[in-house]
Amino acid sequence: MSQGKHLPSILVPHHKNTAGRETEVMPIPDVVKICMSQSIGAPCKPLVEKGDYVKVGQRIGDTDAFVSAPVHSSVSGTVKDIEQVRGSMGGFETLIVIETDKKQEVSEEVKVPVVNSFEEFVKAVRDCGVVGLGGASFPTHIKLNPKNVDECDTLVVNAAECEPFITGDNREMVEDAQDVLDGMQLIMNYLDLKVGYIGVEENKPDAIENLNRMIEQNGIKNIEVVKLQSRYPKGAERVLIYEVTGKTMNAGVLPAQLGVILDNVTTIGVIGNYFRTGMPLTRRRITVDGDAVANPKNVYVPIGTQIADVVEYCGGYKKEPKKIIMGGPMMGRATKSDESCTMKNTGSLLCFSKEMAEVKEETACINCGRCLNACPFKLVPQIYAEAYQRRDVVKLEKFKVMQCMECGSCSFICPARRPLSFYNKLAKGLVKEASAK
Repeated sequence: MSQGKHLPSILVPHHKNTAGRETEVMPIPDVVKICMSQSIGAPCKPLVEKGDYVKVGQRIGDTDAFVSAPVHSSVSGTVKDIEQVRGSMGGFETLIVIETDKKQEVSEEVKVPVVNSFEEFVKAVRDCGVVGLGGASFPTHIKLNPKNVDECDTLVVNAAECEPFITGDNREMVEDAQDVLDGMQLIMNYLDLKVGYIGVEENKPDAIENLNRMIEQNGIKNIEVVKLQSRYPKGAERVLIYEVTGKTMNAGVLPAQLGVILDNVTTIGVIGNYFRTGMPLTRRRITVDGDAVANPKNVYVPIGTQIADVVEYCGGYKKEPKKIIMGGPMMGRATKSDESCTMKNTGSLLCFSKEMAEVKEETACINCGRCLNACPFKLVPQIYAEAYQRRDVVKLEKFKVMQCMECGSCSFICPARRPLSFYNKLAKGLVKEASAK
């Protein structure tokens, strides 16, 4: 199935260099540092102390807060320390430092969940510790338990993977398609959803072919693969829902309000795997790429592994890295050094040399309108930039700056190299501050 409804989009160089490279399992590092802030919401509190021995899959962090998900140990070994460090958002984060013994002893807590009701299913998903693995890191058990669950009838799986370089979702569909289909069927069964769609960009023919083959082999009648254009940002939540279902979703509206449950394909795969093995989320498939990396690969990495250890497994640096991005180049976040550690939502590590990371000098706006044409929602980034600089909240609200999803299309397409998406982000912050007064 290929939908004919398309929102404005841009063509970016996809650089899917590792798409055909089977996922490798890296050796267990000497030390992991597992952050207690692994999801949008409240950080977890450590359940272990310095000197404790922990095993793979053991719950080492949790909280009673509604928006959160437990954290599990990705290795076996001894808790060496519990550190407080300043995180990327400026606040402090708690890290549990574990000195590994390389034995990978599995915790007695790891058991295949027994589920007989919707409530037990939601609890099991929480126990898995899974969050949105496409980058958003929203606790999945909350997404699967909306207030209007009885009004939801459609599951949309986000397998677009429209960011350049990243190929982890592609490999999930090629290597672990059964887990994906099992996860979908579990969700559709316990939430009583009638139909499921998997939205995949057409530049992943191996994934599309494999999914269709396995859907047929499993005799599944209510799940369908939807082929999307290979353009950015097809994987954005609001864009994907429109192109798959035809439903328009404005900022501030949740998919469930449109009768849709939406989640990332690897997130769904983790659920399928958890119900088969009982192993919670303890590792991530990570795409390691960029012109500074010797051997780009897809790698299974224990959560909490230092970036330097992951890069070393990929042959180390062949050029000095000027910028290291956790996530994609369009919406990912640069990290301060390769001493940072991987998180649940770390889908890629991109290491770029000075040549690749160089940002060209910004020049004056020439009013070409390319940013407007590139925006999926026909917003006006050049007006936002000017209004922000004048602190004109009224104008920002008039032109609906809060509808911006910060995809970066405007910045990418701008011939003057203006950081329009960043201005949009700052402008949204200005409106929020004004509303709070």
